[in-house]
Amino acid sequence: MPDQLSSLYSEFLEGGYDCVDRVVLNAYFSMGQSGGGFRTWWRELYGSDENLDDNHLMRMAGRFSRRLRAWARANHVPVVYCSAGERKHEIAEDHLSAKPVKPGLFLILVSKAPALVWEAQKTGTGKLGQLIPKDPWPYVNHYSFHILDPDWGHVTIKMSGHPPFGAQVILNGHEYVAAQAQKAGVEFTKHENCFTSVSNATGLAKIADTLSEKETAGRLRQLCERWIYSTCLCFALDLAEQEKSRFQYQYSVFQMEYSRNLLFRSGRQMEEIFQALIDRTRAPLDLDRIKTIFGDKNRPHRDTRKKNPTRWGVVVETPTYDLTVFKVHYGKMTLKIYTKGERVLRTEVIVHNTKEYRWGRSLPCFGDIVVRLRDILERFLNAVGCLDACFVADETLENLPLPTKVGQTKVGGIDFNKPRMRQVVEAVMALSISPTSPAGFTASDLAQKVRKMNGQAEAEYGPRRAAYDLKKLRGKGMVRKIGTSRRYEAEPDGLRAMTALVVLRERVIKPLLAASQQPEPQTKPNHPTPVDRHYEHLRVGMRDLFTALGMVA
Repeated sequence: MPDQLSSLYSEFLEGGYDCVDRVVLNAYFSMGQSGGGFRTWWRELYGSDENLDDNHLMRMAGRFSRRLRAWARANHVPVVYCSAGERKHEIAEDHLSAKPVKPGLFLILVSKAPALVWEAQKTGTGKLGQLIPKDPWPYVNHYSFHILDPDWGHVTIKMSGHPPFGAQVILNGHEYVAAQAQKAGVEFTKHENCFTSVSNATGLAKIADTLSEKETAGRLRQLCERWIYSTCLCFALDLAEQEKSRFQYQYSVFQMEYSRNLLFRSGRQMEEIFQALIDRTRAPLDLDRIKTIFGDKNRPHRDTRKKNPTRWGVVVETPTYDLTVFKVHYGKMTLKIYTKGERVLRTEVIVHNTKEYRWGRSLPCFGDIVVRLRDILERFLNAVGCLDACFVADETLENLPLPTKVGQTKVGGIDFNKPRMRQVVEAVMALSISPTSPAGFTASDLAQKVRKMNGQAEAEYGPRRAAYDLKKLRGKGMVRKIGTSRRYEAEPDGLRAMTALVVLRERVIKPLLAASQQPEPQTKPNHPTPVDRHYEHLRVGMRDLFTALGMVA
């Protein structure tokens, strides 16, 4: 069932799709997570634990680095050492865009990050004692292997150089969807991790939905094992050593993003809807409502967590001059709404650490986590304050002054501030509803009607000028020519637009503008007409609206 936002603004949309975005999987060797298990693995690798000491552990990390750099030199793969704070993914994207890259490993980035490092303690007699993890975890070299996969696009495997070689597999669902869409013949334009235009929106949405299936967990495992042993771990343990010591990774979901992307026909309408959504949603979102959205309800079992999360709040950020991001934080999850490209409105929910929730985080739980994130996103979209669709402005008002073409002839725009143009529009409205002209009207009829309204002579406004003004209205789609004749008639939508423009300017805006410049009168008419009462209601309603918008009227 579609959410409120998608349903309410469906008439403004070209399409939309849901997609699993950034996914971070933890890859860990379960035997290496405990001291006893690590010692058992070492014995299987070397036959005994006589040489299990800090020096040999450091030598293993050094061998990883030497083998990697030697292979990279031989195969012309860049190895870049990064400092703290550098955006490593952007470095890789720049490298990808600079030249064609074949599938496989194309870049290695080296940086420091905390990792599990074992310390071998000795007994008083010099024998091996307990194995304990260093606390806190020290900062050691991590190697980010940037890989171009034919099915998943740009994939990153970040691996610690110290045993047990913990790793993270980082990928983006949009890369997978793009690769599959190309195979299916779906044409698209992609900006970063977002599709900004699509030839077949339904086909793209079906491809994106495959990432939400339970079978995706199996495809992710195949992806990881296609690269992690033969491309990354091989620098620490060759394939024979991996098999001899029975080194095998297990996988769990660490982070995930799930997004709903709405493709609007007009970027200006999208921006108007988005800004109204921010204004109407920010204040009503209190803690209780946010708890409901994130599904944090009282359970019958004991909950050892704090009653309230360590972090929650609603914020609006502007990281760049042309981007506004509306965020809702709650514990280790975040909801965001922002614009991508010119016409895409994205809503996404992010779980920063699945360990904080009782969802299960092993790789087979991938599909269940996707379902939970989708439910959170839909509850949020059903709770946001939306602008009524009928109040979303189209581009009629902005396009009126712009020139257009009628056939091969370029004609000017329409300026409603000029009396002549207003009189022409009023004359067209009168002729359109006149019983004397059921088959339309001519330029001569229009000229005669305009002269009757303003008292001009025929030399000042004749059929020639009327024909040009009609051409302006034809360029805006308000008037059309009847067949090949010289008669004209108003378009139904154009007639409504012209009526609204005239009535609003003359009967609403001008009276309200006059009322805004004067204090409220102390005396009222003794016998107000219905029109007087409507004006009073409008004046009071506008004053309340200005107050709600934070304006001084």
